[in-house]
Amino acid sequence: MFTYQKTNRYFAQIARGLEKYGAEELAALGCREVTAKFMGIYFDAGPADLYRANYMSRLCTRILAPLLTFDCHSTKYLYKTARKIDWHELLSEKNTFAINASVTGSSIKHSQYAALCLKDAIVDHFRDRTGIRPDVDTENPDLWLHLRIERNRAIISLDTSGGSLHRRGYRQMSVEAPMQETVAAAIIRLSNWDGDTPLIDPLCGSGTILAEALMHRCRIPAAFLRQKFGFEMMPEYDKQLWNEVRSEANSRMERLPKGLLTGSDASAEAVKAALHNCKMLPHGDKIIIKNKRYQDISPARESIIVTNPPYGLRLKQNEGAERFMRELGDFLKKLKHCPAAYLYLGRPELLPELGLRPAWQKPLLTGGLEGVLARFNIA
Repeated sequence: MFTYQKTNRYFAQIARGLEKYGAEELAALGCREVTAKFMGIYFDAGPADLYRANYMSRLCTRILAPLLTFDCHSTKYLYKTARKIDWHELLSEKNTFAINASVTGSSIKHSQYAALCLKDAIVDHFRDRTGIRPDVDTENPDLWLHLRIERNRAIISLDTSGGSLHRRGYRQMSVEAPMQETVAAAIIRLSNWDGDTPLIDPLCGSGTILAEALMHRCRIPAAFLRQKFGFEMMPEYDKQLWNEVRSEANSRMERLPKGLLTGSDASAEAVKAALHNCKMLPHGDKIIIKNKRYQDISPARESIIVTNPPYGLRLKQNEGAERFMRELGDFLKKLKHCPAAYLYLGRPELLPELGLRPAWQKPLLTGGLEGVLARFNIA
């Protein structure tokens, strides 16, 4: 019997700084005994709650079901222990699998070698039983496994998400350094956007903020476009229950009011990508996206700005960054019908260049960048 089957307790991975909000989200989705930790959240869940959390969480990156926890001081013991796990209950010789591994403060120093030892244990388990081994597929496996070794304590888990949940499926076209979907979802959440005030992204890039705002406003499940989940490989997977959970969530979707979401970009390539990506989602064709400079934006009614200044600012290129920020600040100061603007910057040190005092600022980690989301009261 696997650990999660005994405890009904799972672990959700999440970006640093979002633990509190992720815990609130999971509790709202029906999970119980939710406890936020550093870059993760522990929670209890029945099958329906687990399916719902994977389908609807906008902030979590993956949800892990622990299979076995044990003391582990060597790769030899890792292999020996892992080989005894009942892997045949999770996959067959015809299935493919892949392993994510991380090692911290342990006798085993190399995560790739640890993953290799676990892979060998799984393969040899099947060779012992049938003489046939399952294959490894690091691109699109049937089963993702996660190995975490911290201070000589190992946890082997099944990834119930089947890969990172930030991959929503709508971003099929991209520009340089696109924003991660979970970060864009966090920006929408932290802005406390009411879903009724028009939202404008004048530097929309490939449209990630607009897409996440659409999903938030229209109650589109975050994983609406996802084709498969890791929980479908669990021994107790209930297909009928999963279909009921999904149908219930989909039945709550709403239409997008006309003129509520607007975006623009000076790059024609970015606009093309944003239009394509947004149209992948229900009602995404109702988002207005135009090819023009942010300086030409002039809201006709009260709106808020939510944006991530692009390109060099994300890629840490210095040339012209300070000037860009000053010009953007001057634009915001003169903007009418816009009481607030929310800017996400991958380089917080550029914030003073705007010449505006933020009402508040909150750290948001993404792609190794110590980013910050700041609110500016304009009117």
